[in-house]
Amino acid sequence: MAYGPHTPAERTQMLEVIGVTSIDSLFDDIPVALRTSGLDLPPPLSEAELARLMSDLAGRNRTDVVSFLGAGAYRHYVPAVVDQLLLRGELYTAYTPYQPEISQGTLQTIYEYQSMMAELTGMDVVSASHYDGATAAAEGALMACRATGRERVLVSRAVHPHYRQTICTYFAGAGMTADEIPLLADGPAAGTTDLAAMERLLADPDRPAAAALVANPSFLGLLEPMPEAAALAHAAGAVLVAVTEPVSLAVLASPADYGADIVAAEGQPLGMPLAYGGPYLGILACREALMRQIPGRLVGLTADADGRRAFVMTLRAREQDIRREKAASNICTNQALCALAAGIYMAALGPRGLHDVAALGAARASELEAALAAAGAPRLHPGPYLNEFAVRVPGARSVHRRLLERGILAGLALAEAEPADATLAEALLVCATEVTTADEIAGFAAALGEELGGAGAAPAKGGSR
Repeated sequence: MAYGPHTPAERTQMLEVIGVTSIDSLFDDIPVALRTSGLDLPPPLSEAELARLMSDLAGRNRTDVVSFLGAGAYRHYVPAVVDQLLLRGELYTAYTPYQPEISQGTLQTIYEYQSMMAELTGMDVVSASHYDGATAAAEGALMACRATGRERVLVSRAVHPHYRQTICTYFAGAGMTADEIPLLADGPAAGTTDLAAMERLLADPDRPAAAALVANPSFLGLLEPMPEAAALAHAAGAVLVAVTEPVSLAVLASPADYGADIVAAEGQPLGMPLAYGGPYLGILACREALMRQIPGRLVGLTADADGRRAFVMTLRAREQDIRREKAASNICTNQALCALAAGIYMAALGPRGLHDVAALGAARASELEAALAAAGAPRLHPGPYLNEFAVRVPGARSVHRRLLERGILAGLALAEAEPADATLAEALLVCATEVTTADEIAGFAAALGEELGGAGAAPAKGGSR
């Protein structure tokens, strides 16, 4: 606490008031073996020395690679207006709007974000906000448990592994159960959720399920039979939690259209650049019937005493700042700046622009599929996809490393993400978006063909676009 504001005398006075003799006494409940024994830190640096060190560390990052990596975080062009508006001081420094009379601007930006996201998902209510897509999915699962009074959920194995792990972490602490729904191993729907297995798991009379969580597009990039999944969940008295990707909703059916009750997603594709770990944006939405179960902040439109439009937070009793023991969640954050970025991005592009982003990404992915197949890496699964898919590559992990040395980030080696799934051991998950060029695709295919011992694919026609 070398830079703490309190003097030794002040600290002694505070300790006397609470009845302990030392700061160390505050940690008596923590077993000694789990306490830190001191931090092994280097000597202090001057500001100039620290600046040089940080610059050297940053220089180790590679920014010259051509990336085909998706797997939950996606490259998109971010219009300059997004960052320009975010840098405005009244927005950049805004935090939780507890006092609406002095927070109308912040409340309006949250309201606009929630309104646009409700239109995109088709849901009645959208909260603001959650740490990321994984925590939003876990909160959606807990919502279903509170609404149904049940303590078990089913999670498709096609949901992102990080999301599945986060759900298990949340549930383990609460003594609840999250069971996996397996995937189909073969046939035209290979790689998608096994609906027959899902139906059997839902039918367990001794362990009724509160929800089924199914991703569309899935972690493997495939499109799932969402209407059928919703029908099975509802027939068993459970709710369907749709885990989705927001840009895809510009061209795919909305979760409301196929019967989802809760929607969880990662908001990074909406105007946020790629970053190692974030900050990102957890999107959580639901139907009106579940509104009182949703954690996070809800902003409503009303009128003040003079009849002017005004914005307020509503249903605040759900929040931990009001009644912590009855809060919908005590793991919340105000990701208002990220939500604002998403709102500006959606407003700048509009429905047609967002549709074009999704459609162009799908077109680029189709070009990528053809080029990689010609290079000797066919698709692993036959079903429909949008802009991400798995390809079969013998020695996938070593090929991935060698391609990285050549300046190509060849997606994700699925053996790293799903080590227990033997069907994915020789596969790369690759992605294309609207910023992927024809030249990049041709270069990737040629390099992969060389690594696999072939001639590689011919350059894509049309050049860089």
